[in-house]
Amino acid sequence: MPLTRRSFLAGTSAVAAGVAMGPWVLRSHAQAGPIKIGVVLPYSGVYAVLGESITQAMELVFARENWTVAGRKIEMIKEDDQMTPKTGIEKTEKLIESDKVDILTGPVHSGILLGMRDKVHNTRTILIVSNAGADDVSRGKCSKWIFRASFSNWQPNQPMGGWVARNVAKDVFLVAPNYAAGKDMMTAFKETFLPAGGKVVAEDYPKLGETDYAPYLTKIRNSGAKGVYCFFSGTDAVNFVKQFDEFGLKQSVRLTGAGFLVEPDVLPAQGKAALGIISGHFYTPLLENPTNQKFVKEFRAKFNNKMPDGFACQGHDTAETIVRALKAVNGNTQDKARLVEVIEKTEFDSPRGRFRFDPKTHNVIQPYIYVREVRDVHGGLNNVVIDKIADVRDPGTGCTLPA
Repeated sequence: MPLTRRSFLAGTSAVAAGVAMGPWVLRSHAQAGPIKIGVVLPYSGVYAVLGESITQAMELVFARENWTVAGRKIEMIKEDDQMTPKTGIEKTEKLIESDKVDILTGPVHSGILLGMRDKVHNTRTILIVSNAGADDVSRGKCSKWIFRASFSNWQPNQPMGGWVARNVAKDVFLVAPNYAAGKDMMTAFKETFLPAGGKVVAEDYPKLGETDYAPYLTKIRNSGAKGVYCFFSGTDAVNFVKQFDEFGLKQSVRLTGAGFLVEPDVLPAQGKAALGIISGHFYTPLLENPTNQKFVKEFRAKFNNKMPDGFACQGHDTAETIVRALKAVNGNTQDKARLVEVIEKTEFDSPRGRFRFDPKTHNVIQPYIYVREVRDVHGGLNNVVIDKIADVRDPGTGCTLPA
């Protein structure tokens, strides 16, 4: 077709209009695409059951929304971090750089979280931590872009120190896996245990994924300790609790610990060896609030009568935070600063109680840390609340978030 003055002017007008509308058009097109949620969790190895529970609860919440929020589809991109910091960091980089996720969640391993931290912070990627409790991420390494919907390692353990000293034993043996979470949790326990008159007889740190605890149990038996306070999770928790019982230690030594030791994900495998264990945790499926009762019913119906555990509660709250924040910004994930502001103010009724973030640290404020005892009730082994400590906030030492 020959170029006429009219066609030339029409063409240049269209180009000019396109240039003027370009950013808006690009934004509209981008916002019409799926919202990509990157998930870095263990789907193999010692903590695979944790990754499964977190993922299942996230899927439950997104399914309630028909996998669509503010007109945009939700897409979960799941990566197995294999419980190694190197792999976890590589998977994080892949999700941020190649998949260009809108929001990142995970991990379970505190060492992986610490390894992810700088990449997330420097790329201004919003990370909602769905498990890993590394204290430093709520303290000296806190970030405007990082929120924790689970716990800091300090939270379930610091209140338990004084409680154990007053109610269980003054002479206690400490044992936990030899990585960041294990060290954090034992340190937190001692903060209140020692001032309450407690004495640490000894402490030991087996490798993560240990299968034979005989050398450590022998030390416990020979130590004269009246109690043990420990942190184990996943298959480590199963092995330690069963071997503790097989050694005959339950008759003379009271076993206590962080609640992950006896969560519903491991109780069936532990069996009666878990009876009587006392633990501190922010959740038990026996909580009678309406939100939890609905959550337990829906979770069991969807996942073959599986009882939700604390990890599932964390997955629920992570996904619920994401859904509520996306609705508040009408699905706009490009304005990251605005999304951060909205997440900071997110508050709702969680299965654990009233959920909210501490503005000082972006760490969840635990409505309660429940002191629980494993009993055979309601047709099986369950964690029954025997005491509780309210409003447990990480101290956030060294954390300074920008205004």
